[in-house]
Amino acid sequence: MIIIESYTSKWPEEFRDIHRALSRILGASALAVDHIGSTSIPGLGAKDIIDVQITVAALLPELRESLVRAGYRWLPDVDHDHVPAGEDPDTALWTKWFFRQPVDARRANIHMRIKGHPNQRYPLLFRDYLRAHPNSARSIELIKREIARRHGNDEEAYYDIKDPVYDLVWEAAREWAVHTGWRVS
Repeated sequence: MIIIESYTSKWPEEFRDIHRALSRILGASALAVDHIGSTSIPGLGAKDIIDVQITVAALLPELRESLVRAGYRWLPDVDHDHVPAGEDPDTALWTKWFFRQPVDARRANIHMRIKGHPNQRYPLLFRDYLRAHPNSARSIELIKREIARRHGNDEEAYYDIKDPVYDLVWEAAREWAVHTGWRVS
C-alpha cells in the first residue's frame, strides 16, 4: 500500500544516521552519499522511506559485496532507472544497483549510481530544483497523494503515472540549472 505521509523533520536526521553507516562501510569508494527523493525536500509529503544515492566511480562487485556483508539486501532485478522523455536511452547510462536496508533498520532505498551518468545527476537536480521551487514541490505532493489515493494498491500503476509527471519537472529543472549555473557537487 502506497501512503504519502506529511513531511517530518525526522527524515534529514534519519538520513544522517544512514549516511554515517554507509560511509563507514564503503569509505573513500563512496564519492558521495546524498539524501535524495521526496524525503530530502523540506515540507514535501512522501512515502516514509529514506532514499539515498551512493555515487561511485564504477559499479564494482566488491562494493556490492561490502553492502551485502553489512546486511543490506541487493535487489538485482532493479538494475536501471526510468529514462525521461528525450534523454539518451543507452541503458548503460541508466544502470544502477539497488539495495534495501538491513533487517530491523530504518526503511530506506539505497541507489548506487556512477558519477557523471544522467541517472546520478537526475535525483540531485530534481531535489535542488524542488527545494528552490516550493510551489512546484506542493504540486508534486498533490499529484502523488492523488495517484496514491487512486492506485495505492498498484505500485506499477503509481509509477506509470508518476514517472511522466516527473519528466515534466525534469525538463523545467534542466532549464533552471542552465539559468542558475547549477552543478552537481
